[in-house]
Amino acid sequence: MPYLFNKYYPWRNLLFVFGEGGIIFLIINGVFLGWVGFFEFQSFISLYLLRALVVTFVFQLVFYYSDLYDLHVIPRLPDHFLAVVQAFGLGCIVLALIYFLFPFLIMSNRIFVSGLAGVGLAVFLWRFVYFKILEKRMFVQSVALIGAGEFAEEIISAIDRQKDCGFKIEALFAADGNTRSRNIERPIFSDFKELKRLCTNRKIGKIVVALDEKRGVPLHELIQYKFLGIEILDGARFYESLTGKVPVEKINPSWFIFSDGFHIGRLKRMLKWALDITAALSLLLLSLPVFALTALIIKLESPGGVFYRQKRVGENQKIFELIKFRSMKECAEQEGPVWAQTEDSRVTKFGRFIRETRIDELPQLINVIRGDMSFVGPRPERPVFVENLAKEIPFYRNRHHVKPGITGWAQINYPYGASVEDALRKLEYDLYYIKNLSVALDLLTIFQTVKVVLLRKGAR
Repeated sequence: MPYLFNKYYPWRNLLFVFGEGGIIFLIINGVFLGWVGFFEFQSFISLYLLRALVVTFVFQLVFYYSDLYDLHVIPRLPDHFLAVVQAFGLGCIVLALIYFLFPFLIMSNRIFVSGLAGVGLAVFLWRFVYFKILEKRMFVQSVALIGAGEFAEEIISAIDRQKDCGFKIEALFAADGNTRSRNIERPIFSDFKELKRLCTNRKIGKIVVALDEKRGVPLHELIQYKFLGIEILDGARFYESLTGKVPVEKINPSWFIFSDGFHIGRLKRMLKWALDITAALSLLLLSLPVFALTALIIKLESPGGVFYRQKRVGENQKIFELIKFRSMKECAEQEGPVWAQTEDSRVTKFGRFIRETRIDELPQLINVIRGDMSFVGPRPERPVFVENLAKEIPFYRNRHHVKPGITGWAQINYPYGASVEDALRKLEYDLYYIKNLSVALDLLTIFQTVKVVLLRKGAR
């Protein structure tokens, strides 16, 4: 099964991304071959392959940062194809810059135009076919849910929201025998003989135990399906692999104790520290002109200091002072701390801009170098909010077992939180991150953060 950091990625999705890359690569090479001839292509094959690889990489990178590989919802074809055309235009600009810096990669105009036309037609056709596959739920793995309560409904809802998740709920089995008064538009059975028939006929590839109460799990019934080669999963684990978050309201302390992950060894801490320092120093040096210009504008726009310092809760609940560029008017919290709102009147005009572009977060690089924060981790919250949230949300203090981060798994997967419900949803992502913490996951989070910043998602 294609799992990455305990998250499931369907084979057809991987085939779509790598298949599209293969198509671009092959078409560009085919155009080279058609225009220059077999003997010249063979003589300079390394150069031609490199040129095709650069074009493929640039276009797919632009597709990614244009959200064209986010296919949880099937888009309208006209809108999607317009976005693809715009991405091609941006890709051409990036290639022009690369050709300026590395002239040996330049291809002739006729080859470039022919290749672009061929790639465009192929990409449109490839995506049209893939959308039809998603729409008809083809090449998916059928799942049977043991349970027909709230947790089962959440799993069904998550699958319905993600058209490209690779799963389909074939049937549900009510362990309590009650199949009435359900808000689920799926077949619900009380007789486990039906489950045996589905498994014997190979219509079920996975059984997920998604009971609201752990009592009453039909263990003796499930043993026989294990011998049939059917994968049997706990609902929390399946939900985690499906959504990239931990279902906080559906787990108990024993889940933490017996679950894999959550161990951060010495080597992992050293590698993470090295990544933090390298990333923080590099970004700090690159952003020095932005630092100076931002400080000047803040000083000219409104009275007050350039930086804003605020007490936050760090690793092991240690209090530290977080540094940000000031984006609010002076004395904005004279009546006490409150959540930031979408249209916050306390924010200055330039403050709104640096919030949307995340420039206000840049001084936190100093916190990373000091050791108060990590580059990637849970968002650091204020002590007063932590005290209140810990009383209302189970396991909330467990997010403080790692250093807070400038960016994080929750920040790139969920918009800015301004309520207890938002804090609960973000905790689900934070616990997933802590459970699967690794340098590779940090790099993936940083890579996706660039897209979030470029598209200005979730800022307030």
